[in-house]
Amino acid sequence: MSADADHTPKRRPTRAEAKARTRQLLLDAAARTYARKGFAAASVEEIAEAAGFSIGAVYSNFGSKERLFVELLKERASQQVSRATEIVAEAQHGDDPVPALGRLLANAADKDPDFAPLQAEFWLYAVRNPPLLETLAEELRGPRSELASLMAKALSHIGAPETVSADAVATIAIALFQGLVRQRRIDSASVPDELLGQAMRWLFAGIAATGTTDAAAPAPTNDAAPAETPAAGPPPADRPEDDEENP
Repeated sequence: MSADADHTPKRRPTRAEAKARTRQLLLDAAARTYARKGFAAASVEEIAEAAGFSIGAVYSNFGSKERLFVELLKERASQQVSRATEIVAEAQHGDDPVPALGRLLANAADKDPDFAPLQAEFWLYAVRNPPLLETLAEELRGPRSELASLMAKALSHIGAPETVSADAVATIAIALFQGLVRQRRIDSASVPDELLGQAMRWLFAGIAATGTTDAAAPAPTNDAAPAETPAAGPPPADRPEDDEENP
């Protein structure tokens, strides 16, 4: 039997698979084009050409250049959260996940140094376009919710008070990461790899300390003795000076 006889024909991708591949190729091309020219200067025509598709493919899959960039932001955020979740899961046997998380954040900052400026540029563009800002907020709630689930496990591990919101901690963690990434780009020596992980240590140490302080504080009771009031002075009529003024 010849080798050709054993060769099975390749399965044709389904419509959904083909659409997913087209979207991914457009996202990859958009990332390269935006990094090279910036968000404002990049055109739909250039993105489509870089991906090997027509302009119609961009509009049929994303609707606009702005929505394409929002999808790109969402994809990057989801990838980072997924990797962070894997690192924490791998550390369940006793290893400290913080150093690995710090390296993850450092790699994310350094692997694609053009992305942070793009985020800043798009943020400025979005805040001047309220409908787009609402779309951006809506699309990024998904990755933030995934991160909140991870934060909830960490909060449970340190015995944080129930009043500490995992969603709030996730929001703070995102702000810390984005701010440190920008500072690292300005002055890399001021944000070494370990600082990204240490920032999270400090955050959770503060949360844990807050819980300890609250537990140690005495609960108010209704049995406390009333505060003593200063003794009242003599009535005005008994004061000599009053008698002189009022014979």
